[in-house]
Amino acid sequence: MAELAPQELRVLVAVAAAGGFSAAAAELGISQSAVSHSVRGSEAKVGAVLFERGRSGASPTPAGERAVALGRRILRLYEVLGAEARAAGRAAPGQQEPAGVLRVAAFRSAALHLLPPALERLTARHPGVRPEVRVVREVGAGVAGEVAAGRADLGIATLGGPGEAATAGLPPGLLAGDLAVEAYSLVHPAGHPDPRALPLLDWDENCGSYTRAWWRSQDWIPAATVKAEDDAMVLTMVGRGLGMAIMPELSLREATEAVEIAALGPERPVRRVGYVTTPESAETLVVRALIRELRADKV
Repeated sequence: MAELAPQELRVLVAVAAAGGFSAAAAELGISQSAVSHSVRGSEAKVGAVLFERGRSGASPTPAGERAVALGRRILRLYEVLGAEARAAGRAAPGQQEPAGVLRVAAFRSAALHLLPPALERLTARHPGVRPEVRVVREVGAGVAGEVAAGRADLGIATLGGPGEAATAGLPPGLLAGDLAVEAYSLVHPAGHPDPRALPLLDWDENCGSYTRAWWRSQDWIPAATVKAEDDAMVLTMVGRGLGMAIMPELSLREATEAVEIAALGPERPVRRVGYVTTPESAETLVVRALIRELRADKV
């Protein structure tokens, strides 16, 4: 099979991002016919249809989604190649200085509480590193999906349950490592005499097979009456006396005096939080440096 050239990969990525050939052409500064010709050539080389064409634009087929994801990752390696080659050229052997853009994805509470101290140390030690952080909802493909799709070099994500491999449930081919194990607690309005009688407040990202299995075994936990979009909203609603919630430690770092936190006992559920990256990104100086800083705070 003929190999795809970097410019062909850029066209595939642009079409997927823009949702059509015309928009991709405008973004790339080339003609629509050039985009169409490039995509047809890539499909011939790959031996699969990569985009469904229609009046509303173009959307990747399953083969196209995989090609675009790998294309982003390959193009990212071209960028890193330049940064790391320059670093190697300026330094003595083994003394290369991490530099360049570092793309990080994380769910909200991890972005608030785990990332800042690690990034602060990282940029103090390596001023040439320029972090770009995106907060990603941990639903659907979530943070790990951003890494697999080539939109992030490293993600801070929720991992599998206790006793499972760190990569359990992640897209194939990713690498992962633990950073924290958080216990869940009951949070309720301060001073409430019977918090377990309150309605349950929940949020979309508060999921995990281990946690849900534990919840189902607890006959005192009612069905959720409110499903919020994030944990901060749930915490605010609990403080307003609208119900109780079951939340992990990172989320509860923002708790105010309006709420109280109660232990759920020795069999309480836990949430594993860790880093996720690709094999190729794991070998880069910037990702290795960030992992070292994240592990320095491991709890």
